[in-house]
Amino acid sequence: MEKKSDTDGICGMTKEGLTACAPFVTTQSTAPPSPECCLALPKANFQCFCAFKNSGLLGFYGIDFNQAMQLPTKCKLPNSSHC
Repeated sequence: MEKKSDTDGICGMTKEGLTACAPFVTTQSTAPPSPECCLALPKANFQCFCAFKNSGLLGFYGIDFNQAMQLPTKCKLPNSSHC
């Protein structure tokens, strides 16, 4: 399982991709994902993100896990994974 969080980003997402998706996945956001965010998602490993579901780490960064897992559907990507 790829939990890498260095210059390559995390779980297949680059830092740029994470930044592009940040406005949608923050706990206070109602914003739709941007086209840049949707372009970054095909490389994301959502099963990897599942490992962070109950860790508290995502909440520390203001990321709402449920909103993050909705990104594939919101971006109309096939084969979105569920934890």
